Amino acid sequence: MNLLLIRHAIARDRAEFAPAGADESADDLRPLTDEGKKKMRRAARGLRAVVPSIELLATSPLVRAVATGLILEEAYAESRLRPALREIDELRPGAEIDELLAWLDLQSADPIALVGHEPDLSALLARLVGAPRPFHPFRKGGAACVAFPGRVEAGAGKLSWVLPPGLLRELGAAKKEGGK
Repeated sequence: MNLLLIRHAIARDRAEFAPAGADESADDLRPLTDEGKKKMRRAARGLRAVVPSIELLATSPLVRAVATGLILEEAYAESRLRPALREIDELRPGAEIDELLAWLDLQSADPIALVGHEPDLSALLARLVGAPRPFHPFRKGGAACVAFPGRVEAGAGKLSWVLPPGLLRELGAAKKEGGK
């Protein structure tokens, strides 16, 4: 089983979008910037060059994560198996990792891509590979792949790769130039 961890693309600035005194839930509605969308489209092409198909694409229910998931879904639309897109509360910022692991245990798709937030993705990655603390901060639009010999379990994963967003975009540009 392969599990992809992807941080959402560049979103509008929190302070500009929800000024001081605004309801805390306003942050849930923060959209991607135009630049964030453009960069994520290129990064998604790069991700597809590395991982040709995704069976299940789960996102946090926050607007910026869902929008990132839709960009990924579009990039994979032409693949043999269009990914099923689901919004799950287990990827909401601050959600318990154990709840996400329980959800993953019920899934049979392979590979699965998760679109989430920092610092949760860093903590999840560390837990999956058995690291004592987070060791890789995800940049917006960055991704990592963790492989499991069987089902997803804490500490049982092997880090296959980590790709920063800039490298994903370079891979996406190369793929576009190559006409694939």
